[in-house]
Amino acid sequence: MPDYADIKAAASRTRQLIRRTPLLSSDLLNDQLGFELLVKAEPLQRTGSFKFRGASNALLSLPADGQPVIAWSSGNHAQAVALAARLTGRLAHIVMPEDAPELKRSNTEAYGANIILYDRYSQSREAIGTALQAKLGGHIIQPYENEAVIAGQGTAGLEIAEDLDAAGSAPDYALVCCGGGGLLAGVSLALKQHFGQLVIYAAEPAGFDDTARSLAAGQILSNDPAARSICDAIVTPCPGQISFAINSQLVSAGKVVSDLAVLSAMRLALDRFKLVIEPGGAVALAAALEPDFRREAQGKKVVVVASGGNLDVEMLDRAHAAPLPEGLT
Repeated sequence: MPDYADIKAAASRTRQLIRRTPLLSSDLLNDQLGFELLVKAEPLQRTGSFKFRGASNALLSLPADGQPVIAWSSGNHAQAVALAARLTGRLAHIVMPEDAPELKRSNTEAYGANIILYDRYSQSREAIGTALQAKLGGHIIQPYENEAVIAGQGTAGLEIAEDLDAAGSAPDYALVCCGGGGLLAGVSLALKQHFGQLVIYAAEPAGFDDTARSLAAGQILSNDPAARSICDAIVTPCPGQISFAINSQLVSAGKVVSDLAVLSAMRLALDRFKLVIEPGGAVALAAALEPDFRREAQGKKVVVVASGGNLDVEMLDRAHAAPLPEGLT
């Protein structure tokens, strides 16, 4: 499994490709919340999400054989692998669901990838990708069940730790958006190395709380295949084996939020941070704004990872129309 040394190596390996993203804060919002909220702005990362970190590290870790890469993704990992492949001189084949947001699909094509569409509710993307590898050869870059990908995602946590260390500050809580758990695992490894007493929560949309339930049960549990959510970026069937092995040791529990809470958090991010966050990327912020957590975190310092910002105009309109979270103006 990846460790802190792997994250440090990933940071060195990818330094010329990835963008260092800021920690954002709002004095007005902090006054209303009663705690200090710091938002890691990964929508400002290349390709619009944290996924470029893991994809870059994974591709730069491959042998120099020029073989193509194959990945499956609803959009953010797709774009990240596509651009990383172009920058490292490889062809990318990406298996994407037919209902992926048009922006994510068009961006993936624009980065030069070959897209293979599938029905996420009746077909297996893993089976399609594996069959494609058998036909074409090359390397599979899984979105979270990949040690180099997890180490790359951990560079976001390393940057958070470095920025807080430089400010002489230490967080009390961290909330991280969670689908398969790769970002959560990488960030947790990095933050726990620096802040051993930190409480880390996985943040998930209702209906896709597999990590929360798995952490509580001590074993991997799956989601109901009939579940639906606007948070397309993190609607995975179950936690990854590698990521769960890490998260079960470092993550305290899961926080689950509704789609409406996510839309409200997206609106708040626009108002207070001038940051566009997609639904799946806003889940951790939504969890931090829930009344129960706000009571828990009074007087504390809270870090939230906003994991991506790739959304269509229609979804942005829905966020504009959503109410602000309870008690906030």
